[in-house]
Amino acid sequence: MPGVLTVYRWELRKLRSQKRTYLGLGAAVVVPLIFVTALITGGGQPNDVAFGRYVNETGLAVPLVLLLFGSIWLFPLITALVAGDIVASEDRNATLKMILTRSVERQQVFAGKALATATYAAIAIALTGAVALIAGILASGFNPITSLSGTRVSASRGLGLVGASLLVYMLPILSIASIGLLFSTVFRNSGAAIVGTLMFSLLLQLVSILPGLGGLHPYLLSTQFDAWQGLLRTPVDWAPIVRSIWVCSLYSIPSLAIAATVFLRRDVAES
Repeated sequence: MPGVLTVYRWELRKLRSQKRTYLGLGAAVVVPLIFVTALITGGGQPNDVAFGRYVNETGLAVPLVLLLFGSIWLFPLITALVAGDIVASEDRNATLKMILTRSVERQQVFAGKALATATYAAIAIALTGAVALIAGILASGFNPITSLSGTRVSASRGLGLVGASLLVYMLPILSIASIGLLFSTVFRNSGAAIVGTLMFSLLLQLVSILPGLGGLHPYLLSTQFDAWQGLLRTPVDWAPIVRSIWVCSLYSIPSLAIAATVFLRRDVAES
């Protein structure tokens, strides 16, 4: 474990020095601000999505609406920026051989990179949620919100539900991160891994709207981005959340296992 934590700290330091890290986190901050600014200046509201009709009534609705919009390309792209680069960068810079001479095992290097990727993804989602919540409250107030079941929920309880929704949203995001890590390991090229991760996410979005494929819908990773909505029903609908846990695991665990196998068997002389 000390070796994994050591690599984890190395990876976090490297992330702090890379422009793509701040590009992703910057987008996580800027997009909510643009969204709220548009609401204030435009005076409209996205009535065609869940909670869209409430964004001018309570700031609690703003992060929830962003979760819906962000699942299409924003959050997959932010996640892919780091997940698709974290291993491929070693090939680009020819630094893997040097890392493996620092008294750490390959499995420790891989585990440290996986933890750093998950940490970045979690920070990105938390930043978006926090900025959207603060900006939304400043614009629309800290008022009760109406659940998907039509029940009025107090502001304090609504705040807790927003936080819980962000946690549930992390499940598919971590799956996207795992897939990005796989592509980064296999392709050994940052650009190909980042684009591949985003295209994979968009492909699942496309499959979800194709006619005749409704039976696949509950098992698509794209569907799991909506699982958090079960928390906003009265009573709480745990079924989509439980399904999201095991469906996301079906995407994450094999991706990590294959990536780890490829990484552990890599010929260091080629790096």
